[in-house]
Amino acid sequence: MLLFCFCLCILRVQRTVTVTQPAAVSSALGASVSISCRTTWYQQKDGGTPKLLIYYASTRASGIPGRFSGSGSNSAFTLTISGVQTEDAAVYYCQSLQSSQSGVFTQ
Repeated sequence: MLLFCFCLCILRVQRTVTVTQPAAVSSALGASVSISCRTTWYQQKDGGTPKLLIYYASTRASGIPGRFSGSGSNSAFTLTISGVQTEDAAVYYCQSLQSSQSGVFTQ
């Protein structure tokens, strides 16, 4: 089984917004996995920088495989990976967008 790790992402604005996610989710290869969050999704592989996956709830960033999808509305969003692949093992961040100021990732 693959283990997916998820971290909190905080955006500094007039007030601090904390996004709560499960600590980890596991999946068998070829299965689907869904993670609930409130926002934009990033993937970070070992030693890499966070890569944009999904924005505006359901729009895939350029070059992102179709097995990654986003859904939701208002303040509740979900990232789904359909047909999980070995290369999908990574840390996935969600970013809560409350203003146009820069976001800060924390782990």
